Amino acid sequence: MKIVVAGCGKVGGEVAQQLSEEGHSVTVVDLRESQVEEACSQSDVMGITGNCATLPVMRDAQVDKADLVIATTASDEQNLLACLLARKIGAGHTIARVRDPGYVAQMDFLSEELGLSMYVNPEYSAASEIFRLLRFPSAQKIDVFAEGRVEIVDMTLQPHSPLAGVSLRDLPGAVDAHILISAVLRDGAVTIPKGDFTLREGDRVSFTGEPNEITRAFRKLGLLRRKVDSVLLVGGGRISFYLCRMLTGLGTRCTIVEKDEARCRQLCELLPSAEIICGDGTDHELLNEVGLQNMDGVAALTGSDEENIILGMYAASLERAKKVVVKVNSGNLVRLGEKAGLESVVSPKHITANAILRYVRGMSNSQGSNMEALHRICSEKAEALEFRASGQVPGVLGIPLKSLPLRKDVLLACIVRDGKTIIPGGSDTLRTGDHILIVTTAQGLNDLTDILS
Repeated sequence: MKIVVAGCGKVGGEVAQQLSEEGHSVTVVDLRESQVEEACSQSDVMGITGNCATLPVMRDAQVDKADLVIATTASDEQNLLACLLARKIGAGHTIARVRDPGYVAQMDFLSEELGLSMYVNPEYSAASEIFRLLRFPSAQKIDVFAEGRVEIVDMTLQPHSPLAGVSLRDLPGAVDAHILISAVLRDGAVTIPKGDFTLREGDRVSFTGEPNEITRAFRKLGLLRRKVDSVLLVGGGRISFYLCRMLTGLGTRCTIVEKDEARCRQLCELLPSAEIICGDGTDHELLNEVGLQNMDGVAALTGSDEENIILGMYAASLERAKKVVVKVNSGNLVRLGEKAGLESVVSPKHITANAILRYVRGMSNSQGSNMEALHRICSEKAEALEFRASGQVPGVLGIPLKSLPLRKDVLLACIVRDGKTIIPGGSDTLRTGDHILIVTTAQGLNDLTDILS
């Protein structure tokens, strides 16, 4: 497809690179010539320097011939105007990044009036992921599929884990629950495991199943941590705002440390149920004074990746066991944080790029199936894809799974049929209407038929 990406910041650059790697014809537009040059040097994309909210620039980018326009500049207004112009001159689909809570509250109306195909809010999406992690502290990462009926939960097997030394064929007896291990990260490489695969200490494991079945398995194994009743958020940006609203809605005590005095006053008005502390979140003495040692959860959400990693490492070093979540956007620093022992590292940039990539792949689907979800798991080295069999898919539907010529790098992890979740066996078949969860180490699977060898 022909795709125009307006805005070459963190999100736009990531989206352009991923779409280019998947074979799409990508043009990037940005006011900053240096950003355009960087995007063009890193990926096989065309570049145009200019204001994406003006007709001459959009015509130069051939937006009128574009299948999709994605506006990810730092300005919500510019993104919305760029999408409006794109639709008026003939673009097929438009996606806008919208971050301001005031706009987000009326996005259903704006989407209809402006003809938006989709809008993305990196901060709200990141807050939602952190919220899930704080509600299930044992997990390092949680991805949700089939409208919440299925989850993939990542966890690293600690020393003396009851699962160390267990082969996957013996897993049902060990956990007494209907779950599946769909991927394992070991020594930097991801494996789609078979029944003879044996787990080891240090493995990062992706558990797949219904939420209550995963909880049951973790409880059986003694892996559930106690509930998070109090949370410290360091940094008072949009992620903290959204996350605090979610947490206080459940009765969780929230404390936010923010060094900008004007922002603190604003947060006091917006979040009357939270405690707002004006101070430097990198000051360990201040953190100790506000009760860091006694918090059940800590989220490092400042604007600096490096500060967040250091804060996360300090919080994780304290004796009292707590859930620590760190926000990092740089891909290299995400890996550094994980190597430093930080359990849960969240990247708003990656979350947003994955959401856009999912939409693009959905546009590329055949008439027989639609992609409804895409998540990167196992430190971004594998993909979990949810397809819906909306019609006939020759060579896939109605055939026992043991007879399907599946690719070696693909696992059919779960089927949701008529609201019921099935961990499939060799005799099961796929049917029209099924939601099908696929885990793979391959990239670029756009259609259900792509799972065949």
